[in-house]
Amino acid sequence: MRPGLAVILVGDDPASHVYVRMKGRACEEAGMHSVTMRLDAATSQEELLAQIDVLNADPLIHGILVQMPVPKQIDADAVVRRIRPEKDVDGFHPINVGKVFIGERDGFSPATPAGVLQLLLRSSVDPAGKHCVILGRSNIVGKPMASLLVQNAPGGNATVTVCHSRTPDLAAHAKRADILIVAIGRPKMVTADMVKPGAVVIDVGVNRVDDPNAKKGYSLVGDVDFAGVSKVASKISPVPGGVGPMTIAMLLSNTLRAAERMHA
Repeated sequence: MRPGLAVILVGDDPASHVYVRMKGRACEEAGMHSVTMRLDAATSQEELLAQIDVLNADPLIHGILVQMPVPKQIDADAVVRRIRPEKDVDGFHPINVGKVFIGERDGFSPATPAGVLQLLLRSSVDPAGKHCVILGRSNIVGKPMASLLVQNAPGGNATVTVCHSRTPDLAAHAKRADILIVAIGRPKMVTADMVKPGAVVIDVGVNRVDDPNAKKGYSLVGDVDFAGVSKVASKISPVPGGVGPMTIAMLLSNTLRAAERMHA
């Protein structure tokens, strides 16, 4: 049995093309069956849903994800709900979201928060008893990250504070963190004076900024000022090369679990 992952890409978003290519390469390196469906930017919602139905019924495909963002004529929520929960390896279907929230083990955690948790545990950082501060409350990172950290399970048992754009004195909250997880989408927003000495900092952000010295004319930076914060933090994840590869690894892990369940 070969675990199969299908990725649907709608439109021409350059970053999405890069992510999809990396996912396909990782699948092949792991010996998995990989399918990439590229659809035109003018694809209708009905056409996309029909493609998802085909993959839902395909016994060789165990995991399905639609690369976000999708074009404006398509309702992203309808797309997520159309994927069978047992093939929703992105962990965005409401059934999987609910399972993660209440701590059921047979759901799929979103790949990025799951990757952050593995990054911590495999770096000998146990969140249990620690104060974890999350900057950002997105459905993709912030909210599921908080759900995982508060569970009574390995990688959980933390005290969690979730901050966002309406949080007053965000810097003061950040400085109280034993573990600071930043997913706020603003380049180099977190500076050294916002980090408690010895804290562990996980940077989830990926931002493209103009860089005349770079060959492509831009460079990728995180939400954390790495140069400054690395002098204060005990551990810090780089961008690129930190959370990104872990996200892909956990996507493959979810696909493997999905295949094992379908063939149990």
